[in-house]
Amino acid sequence: MTAAERDALIVATLPLIKHVAHRVATRLPANIEMRDLINAGVLGLLDAVDKFEPERGVKFKTYAEVRIRGAILDSLRNLDWAPRSLRKKSKDLERIYADLSQKLGRPASDEEVSEAMGEDIEDFHALVEQLHGLTIGSFENVGDSEDSDNYINYYPDDGTNDPYVRFQSNELTALLAQAIDELPEKLL
Repeated sequence: MTAAERDALIVATLPLIKHVAHRVATRLPANIEMRDLINAGVLGLLDAVDKFEPERGVKFKTYAEVRIRGAILDSLRNLDWAPRSLRKKSKDLERIYADLSQKLGRPASDEEVSEAMGEDIEDFHALVEQLHGLTIGSFENVGDSEDSDNYINYYPDDGTNDPYVRFQSNELTALLAQAIDELPEKLL
């Protein structure tokens, strides 16, 4: 493809970026700038032009739409300061804490949670410190005695301020609504 053909293809596909960005934006909080989504979409389009293989039998518009949408979603993921591994650790800790609390019938102590995780207490406390900005946690003594167990009042960040999480949730809701609408009427 010549440089002129490449440029013409990019110019012809630019409206698709705006279309995809608007579709994505409808499911995002108002603080996400449309121009940021469009900028990410432009990068996705340029990537699509460079990597498109016409011999695969796929229309360029279809391929470009997937790459544009992917670039926009990647840019939204980058807005989240916490790496995925840290989010996973947070969810794992939440699950272990909830399972232990249910099994014990009371809040689990730090020692019980660290043991269930297979970590020593120092590593457990280091993990909790790492997760401090990610979650709201309270470590306090239960009761008045000195030998009281420590426990975590653990409330995970529910992700409602995370634009990617909100987008995924809204997209799933829209897909479910569409699938329900397409169900056949029940015969009486």
